[in-house]
Amino acid sequence: MQPIVLGPNLPETFYRGAGRIARFRGLVPAGEPRPEDWIASTTSRFGASEGQHSTAGQTRLADGSLLADAIAADPAGWLGREHVARYGANPALLVKLLDAGQQLPLHVHPDRGYATEHLASPFGKTEAWIVLEADPGADMYLGFSRDVEAAELGRWVRDQDVEAMLAVTNRVPVEAGDSLLCPAGTPHAIGAGILLVELQEPTDWSILLQWRGFPLGPDDATLGLPLEEALACVGRRAMGAERLAGLRGRRLDRAVGSLLPEEADPFFVAERIRSGGRLPAGYSVLVVTEGSGAIVAETGAPVPVGRGSTVLVPYAAGPCALAGDFLAIRCSPAI
Repeated sequence: MQPIVLGPNLPETFYRGAGRIARFRGLVPAGEPRPEDWIASTTSRFGASEGQHSTAGQTRLADGSLLADAIAADPAGWLGREHVARYGANPALLVKLLDAGQQLPLHVHPDRGYATEHLASPFGKTEAWIVLEADPGADMYLGFSRDVEAAELGRWVRDQDVEAMLAVTNRVPVEAGDSLLCPAGTPHAIGAGILLVELQEPTDWSILLQWRGFPLGPDDATLGLPLEEALACVGRRAMGAERLAGLRGRRLDRAVGSLLPEEADPFFVAERIRSGGRLPAGYSVLVVTEGSGAIVAETGAPVPVGRGSTVLVPYAAGPCALAGDFLAIRCSPAI
């Protein structure tokens, strides 16, 4: 097996992009820009098939086959035996490029306990963001700034009182190079004018606290669950300045090595790597952020990469040399 440079995988999404993904990847835009590129995805878009199995959101390899099917046929080769012993044939990771052409709605992702009980899934959706580009004044909403009662939250959501919800949600300024962890259960919204790499658990579980202003309605908001049951996954305790500071990782332009706080370690790992070194054997996804060069496995030809390349590295590729002059983010599942 060799490292694989992946093409774009842009499932239909309800909010707007602004063309940043195409510019970052050096692609000619085709039609209305979509805001998400699902990289090395074995995860399907929730609700895309009206109850039938759907492959929307899943990555297809160059021969047209699904990555999920390739992994299922040789999980140890793709993922490694230690990974398979823990997660089976699931990569346990989804990586995205996300281009917020508008502010996303306020929403929440369930944690693993809630997902196991209510959604028959071992994975929730803790996620992390590494900001590649940000307009001046860009920000995120992250966590409530005070304790919120269940009845209060339910009333805001039913009435779609978005202003009241955002007024009690922390506004966190961000700029290019920042990294943040968003634990499952945390109310959040990504602000407009941001391009980021997102690491997340491999699900598409989202509970929308806000649908007003988007082509959505209450039936789209709760994963098919009753509203009160859906809102039970929301963390309603105040998230103060100390807690917010603890969710910030190391800056992309100042770090070599791990980018995320230790709290992310049970879910995934993001590392800044540079050419001249070697990748250890292991399933991972690389997003090249600067420069150009090649990834060289122990067997096979060098794989050329450049800014905007997204690369899937199977376990069986073994240790790989990083040749040339480039920087990248290496995204890996927790083992």
